[in-house]
Amino acid sequence: MSYSTADSLPPVTLDDVRGAQKMLTGVARVTAMEGSRHLSQLVGAPVHFKCENLQRTGSFKLRGAYVRIAGLLPEERAAGVVAASAGNHAQGVALASSLLGVRSTVFMPKGAPLPKISATRDYGAEVRLHGQVVDETLAAAQEYAAETGAVFIHPFDHPDIIAGQGTVGLEILEQCPEVRTVVVGVGGGGLAAGIATAVKTLRPDVRIVGVQAAGAAAYPPSLAAGHPVAVDNPATMADGIKVGRPGDVPFRLVRDLVDEVRTVTEDEIATALLLCLERAKLVVEPAGASPVAALLSEPGSFEGPVVALLSGGNVDPVLLQRVLRHGMAAQGRYLAVRLRLTDRPGALATLLGVLSAVDANVLDVSHVRTDPRLGLTEAEVELHLETKGRTHCVEVGRALRDAGYTVIG
Repeated sequence: MSYSTADSLPPVTLDDVRGAQKMLTGVARVTAMEGSRHLSQLVGAPVHFKCENLQRTGSFKLRGAYVRIAGLLPEERAAGVVAASAGNHAQGVALASSLLGVRSTVFMPKGAPLPKISATRDYGAEVRLHGQVVDETLAAAQEYAAETGAVFIHPFDHPDIIAGQGTVGLEILEQCPEVRTVVVGVGGGGLAAGIATAVKTLRPDVRIVGVQAAGAAAYPPSLAAGHPVAVDNPATMADGIKVGRPGDVPFRLVRDLVDEVRTVTEDEIATALLLCLERAKLVVEPAGASPVAALLSEPGSFEGPVVALLSGGNVDPVLLQRVLRHGMAAQGRYLAVRLRLTDRPGALATLLGVLSAVDANVLDVSHVRTDPRLGLTEAEVELHLETKGRTHCVEVGRALRDAGYTVIG
């Protein structure tokens, strides 16, 4: 159920979050808090990761889903539950339902990553693939609920969901009582609302900073307007926070309790994901890396100690490969160039010799000889190179031009 008017918004309190914490004992893990030496040096104060990427199902979503389903009446449980999700919420609902003995049906987009579809089935849900985007999938799930009587489990727009997610905030205060700033990714707002409810009630001095992807940032205009505002065609690699409109229930809590909502770019998210993998040895999905992206973009603007919430680690391997290359490119460690050379025996070997001399590692070579744009004796080569940073990229380009090559991209 989604609450659509301010008058119908039920409160979510610290007691609700504490009740959810008792309910989740033995169900959700108390996930680790890990220090980050690299980020601590950048920020100038201790920075810790709250590792919900290591939670059961790979994200925080199990918490809210379990509390919501556990709170259903016996007749509602008997009717089963239905959800719509591209990944994390799907898996949270599937496992929570299985643990509680409730039948679950999960609608997922046809293009959802195969590992997420497989995991959702393995957790016990019946998976139905419908639509190309989540909005179409959501409509199908709601139609199914109306036809069958199954209870629709919203990913963020319900008080029980928010209370469940708020248990992360209680754990943060228990594990890092000296915390001064909590940084959390924001999509629909359920996680940020829950954490803010718990943390601000117990520690009003702690600053809560929400982070959205710039291409899917519905909260800044919504907060400016004073009510949820939809953004058209949200676009970001961070599908966990790719939400076009804030939820009515979490919006009021975010408005009243979250101190600031920032945005980060795709390059910043990719760089943050790469840092988590290389420096912290943690696999994090793009949405989970968004708080780290905010810390990297403006490290001097956070009062420490800081806790950055890594909300999930369910990243498709194909996407991970692309994001890592994107992150390397953003740091100047990956370079793609196209150039023309004379098509004669040994020409490619000579080119590779130039690159070897400047210590550029060739990852891939594409050689084109037949193209209307090329002269009779010309060939075009596209090279993907691993480099050592932006300065090294400049050196590589200079070496190629000095050797007489025409670099065209």
